[in-house]
Amino acid sequence: MAGHNTPGAAVERRAGLDLGLLAVVLVTVITWGSAFAGIRMALEFYTPAHLALLRYLIASLALGVYAAFARMRLPRLRDLPGLALIGFVGIAFYNLALIYGETTIPAGTASLLIASTPVWMALFAALIFSERLRPLGWLGIAVSFAGATVIALGSGSGLGLDPQALIVLAAALASAAYSLGQKPFLARYSALECTAYAIWAGTLALLPFAPGLWAKVRAAPPTATLAVAYLGVVPAALGYVLWARILARVPAATAGSFLYLVPASAMLVAWVWLGEAPGPLALAGGALIIAGVILVNRWGRQSPAQR
Repeated sequence: MAGHNTPGAAVERRAGLDLGLLAVVLVTVITWGSAFAGIRMALEFYTPAHLALLRYLIASLALGVYAAFARMRLPRLRDLPGLALIGFVGIAFYNLALIYGETTIPAGTASLLIASTPVWMALFAALIFSERLRPLGWLGIAVSFAGATVIALGSGSGLGLDPQALIVLAAALASAAYSLGQKPFLARYSALECTAYAIWAGTLALLPFAPGLWAKVRAAPPTATLAVAYLGVVPAALGYVLWARILARVPAATAGSFLYLVPASAMLVAWVWLGEAPGPLALAGGALIIAGVILVNRWGRQSPAQR
């Protein structure tokens, strides 16, 4: 009622200080950061299309088993087209575009383009949901984007633009559209339900690439297939469920700012897993990314009363 605080507004006000939410953010960025090393390992033995399909077949199976035990609700008939659309855009198209793009363009360019996702989220959220950031919030986005640029420059592969870089940019736009597209459904479905529906729809869209997949599985060493299984269960199934929980708790622009932590996480995981130690520029870029996220979440958001 007018003049009373709603539960949703109370949750939104607490989100920035909720230690539980911060823990979910931390686990999400670590799991998504680990995906880069897993993809690199698996691409030695799988084509991009087969990798994307096998990864999400495994993710779909994992979510299906959990959904059966949890007795998950079926989606409403009127919501099926929208859920199918975000699954196609955010799961099928995003993964195909990212994996195909990374087969030719420099790693630094790819990471910079994907790091633009929060910028698109903030802009789209302002246009679609009337979410607003204070000037310090936009400054935080600029600082984080500068940090992502520094990491890209410090990767050693330069910023030479390949025509397929446009495919990776399309993946960044798809990621932003997926996150914003989930927001209305998260008012009616749980994070698990919304994620499961999207992943199942995206997996169905990837099924045309099934021919030849079994032969690839039989020819690939167990380590490569285990890497794909990890990608399906942890960064895909678990990571997307956690991401949906974040989107349900905070405005899209704020949630998007957390994505700037993923390149820093990927750098750390590559250091531990692959022995790729980050250089001084990469460390400086990571510090800028964290500073930008703090700016957005501590001083950059407008309160619900100010919107």
